[in-house]
Amino acid sequence: MGLTIGVDIGGTKIAAGVVDEEGSILATCKVPTPDTPEGVIDAIADAVRTVSEGFEVEAVGIGAAGYVDDKRATVLFAPNINWRHEALKDKVEQRVGLPVVVENDANAAAWGEYRFGAGQGHDDVICITLGTGLGGGIIIGNKLRRGRFGVAAEFGHIRVVPDGLLCGCGSQGCWEQYASGRALVRYAKQRAQATPENAEILLGLGDGTVEGIEGKHISDAARQGDPVAIDSFRELARWAGAGLADLASLFDPSAFIVGGGVSDEGDLVLDPIRKSFRRWLVGGQWRPHAQVLAAQLGGKAGLVGAADLARQG
Repeated sequence: MGLTIGVDIGGTKIAAGVVDEEGSILATCKVPTPDTPEGVIDAIADAVRTVSEGFEVEAVGIGAAGYVDDKRATVLFAPNINWRHEALKDKVEQRVGLPVVVENDANAAAWGEYRFGAGQGHDDVICITLGTGLGGGIIIGNKLRRGRFGVAAEFGHIRVVPDGLLCGCGSQGCWEQYASGRALVRYAKQRAQATPENAEILLGLGDGTVEGIEGKHISDAARQGDPVAIDSFRELARWAGAGLADLASLFDPSAFIVGGGVSDEGDLVLDPIRKSFRRWLVGGQWRPHAQVLAAQLGGKAGLVGAADLARQG
């Protein structure tokens, strides 16, 4: 199969792109994300039709946040769009006249990194995305492992602290409450409140108040040597690395790929994640260590991965 289209559904925009067999994006289109579930489907179809003009496109892959069934056809649950057992494949196919494959967005991003990014050369890869929440994907034996019902790799909702912080999923102590962009902001606010004298740079980048601290301020302040910002990244990394050590006990991959917005900070966050991973890896002094790699495709991973999954059917 030749050219396919990948679609990445975001909270504010829907991106579609024509992707070739080498993972190169030949054309892109972005449209605002509508407020209604049916409006999102119409917007996906509009973006596909727009971006496909002038190309011989053979299939469409859609990355959707939420649980996707084992047939890659129905979104069982998408919290941000309010889809419940939404027959996304059939509805989009009816509108665009092309075969459609639906995949969880983190799975699509993991596949994109495995095929065309940091995972090249590895047969067994575990991906995590450190964004607002924490997502992931499992590639073992060169295959994307989705589980019997299609909803594997929801790593963010592994409970790491019994009776811990309340998660948006309704549970308590989920990993993403301790290793995510949202957690990073919480750490920084707590530390700035306790020791404002150590957060002068951080507070100065916002409105001067603890409440005004945002993720971008923490990154900028850490690069300028702000103690609170640096310590906040270290706390996030401690939890992230410990979680990877647990995943190593489950899957024993040759590489972990860390993506998402938090990973854009590079070694500022990756070096302490690697340190924590080595610290908590069971039998670490006696066994081989998986590599902990930075994702390479950035925000394109989900779109490219979805397009390639559509190519494979």
